[in-house]
Order: sequence, then C-alpha cells, then structure tokens
Amino acid sequence: MANQPSSYPILCASFNQDNSCFAIGTKEGFKIFDCNTGRLLYERAAGAFIIVEMLFSSSLLAIVGAGEQPSLSPRRLCMFNTTTGVALEELNFLTSILAVRMNKKRLIVILQEKTFIYDINSLKILDTIDTVPNPKGLCAFSPSLDGSYLALPASTTKGSLLVYNVSDLRLHCEIDAHRAPLSVLTLSSGGTHIATASEQGTMIRVHLVSDATKSYSFRRGTYTSNIFSLSFAPAAELPDILLATSSSGSVHVFSLSSPPNQRSSGLLASIIPIPHTVSDALDPAQHCILHRAVPARVRSNTVIRKIEKFDETATPEHVALRATISMITYGGYFLQYIYNVNHQNKSSWTLEREFNLITAETSSLS
Repeated sequence: MANQPSSYPILCASFNQDNSCFAIGTKEGFKIFDCNTGRLLYERAAGAFIIVEMLFSSSLLAIVGAGEQPSLSPRRLCMFNTTTGVALEELNFLTSILAVRMNKKRLIVILQEKTFIYDINSLKILDTIDTVPNPKGLCAFSPSLDGSYLALPASTTKGSLLVYNVSDLRLHCEIDAHRAPLSVLTLSSGGTHIATASEQGTMIRVHLVSDATKSYSFRRGTYTSNIFSLSFAPAAELPDILLATSSSGSVHVFSLSSPPNQRSSGLLASIIPIPHTVSDALDPAQHCILHRAVPARVRSNTVIRKIEKFDETATPEHVALRATISMITYGGYFLQYIYNVNHQNKSSWTLEREFNLITAETSSLS
C-alpha cells in the first residue's frame, strides 16, 4: 500500500520479484538494497516517494511521488532507469496511484476504482478493469509468466476476491475467502496458491488458484489484529510454509508440508482440516510464533527469501528445514531472521542481521 502515516520515516517498502533486493521510499528520495549482503546499491535524493517497485534485479523502476512537489504527483507513474538516471516513460492518471506491480510482460496499475493492465515493453494499454472501491490498493500479483495471475477485492462488505489471468486478459475465478472485508492477499511465486486475511485478522486461508478451492485454514489468534503481510516460501508448486506478520509485532509460521486432510502431532501441526459441516473457527490451530520480532503497531513488510531442507545427518543441529526471513519495518530498520525446524519439529529463531535503513550509506554495508 502506498499511503502511510507521515510519522513513519519510510513511506513505502517492497521486495523485488525474486526477493534478492528491496527498495524503500522516504521523504527525501528512494534507496535500493541487496538482501543477501545488506549493501546499499543505489540511492536518489529527489523528494518524497510513495511507490518504488523494481523489475527483478534490472535497472528498471516504477516510481510514484508523494505529491509534496509538483513534479512528483501521486497521479503520475514514472518508469525510471537507475543506470542512466533518466525517466524513460511517464503515465498520468485522473486519480492517485495506489499500487504498481510488474513482471517481464505486464505492468499493473491500481487506482481506487480502476485497474489498468499494460504491456511492459510498449506501455500499450491492454485492459481496464472496473473494481469495487479499493482505497488501500489491495492486490496480489504473481511474477511467473506461466501463472501470471492478478487478484483484486470483489466486495467492500465481505472477503471475496477476483483472480484474473493477465496473460490471456480474462477473469479466471472468484473466491469467497472470508466473511469480513479483505486486509491483505498474496500469491505464491508460481501463482498456484493465494493466501488471504480479513480485517478481523484471526483466520488466514489458502486457496488453490487453479480451481478456487480452499486448501488450508489457519487460526492466527482469537483477538482482532491488523495483518501487515503474508508471504509464501519460494516454490514452484506447493510452498513449505506460510508466514504472517501483524500489528502485534509477532511473526507467525504455518506449515503447508502435510496434506490438508491429515493432522500431524508436531509443533508445526498448524493445519486445520476443512470439513463442510463444521466451522473452522471452532478449531484453533497450533503454529510457531516469534513474539516481539518487530515493534508493535509499526507496519512491516516481510518475505521468506529462501528455504533449505536437510536430511537427518546433514547438519550437527539435525536441522530439517531452514528459512531465511527478511523484514522491513516502516520505522526504518531491516531485520533478517533464520528460522530452523529440526526432525522432531522443534523450532528456533536467530536474528542474523539488523541495520538502520535511513542512515545506511553506499560504502558502509558490505
């Protein structure tokens, strides 16, 4: 989402499509960092930006200003080349741009009541979608060219969504995910699964995109909380885990490694079967939680960057699964956690890296 409280030093934060880099927008300009090393790769002091989106690790950016000066209107999208420092193209709209997504064939622009689909090479408009009022710019987009799906809210009163195939420019399906309106949605990297949370923030659901069927339902907690981000582990088909962050400052990890119709007995037994006759709200799930990972109520954007699997003798700690989790807080910090699960389903967390994004300089983080 583009609009953030002015008290935050960071106005926007986004990871690129393969989570190798991330970009932040501030009141002074924007910066690009390498996720693996934490190194500041590029910065430009040119005013306040509310959208900075990368196209993988290329020099192409989609940037939108915060409107604090005439040249940085929130209604103008600039395609910017970081190598030359030159604006390549500009697109102007009648209302503020709320979100931008890209892959190697499509450019998606989200306004409050319209969504535009462009060919990214020619910037020729391919389709215009009239949407329900979407003031938060909610959307999910898969960068995969094989499963290039775009998900948008379908209602302002309940948690339903529409999934479009942006390669074929057609509506793929409609999914009724929650009773309350949606607050966040994300697609897996291959476009096979979509995870959603509502404004209540108590349940997180995963649907199979191909036939719009519900595969998993997880209980995050019993009290209402704002879900800030959802992230699948990188995978070609079914990811191993799903991660959620919320206004409580905690990180929740759910396992997707077991079939949804079976219940395991370990710590990661966070799967709730979906019987048609019994409400899943009656069956709270067990799952792994890292409390106070980030300050409470401070918005964060979090991704699972990497998953590693080991056999029982591969590591001295008998680690079965290791996840690298990167977090950007709008308070101005980058954190990287390592999440380990051993063969007895016991988990542990380690804070591997933390640094201030605002004070970072090009030569200071290597």
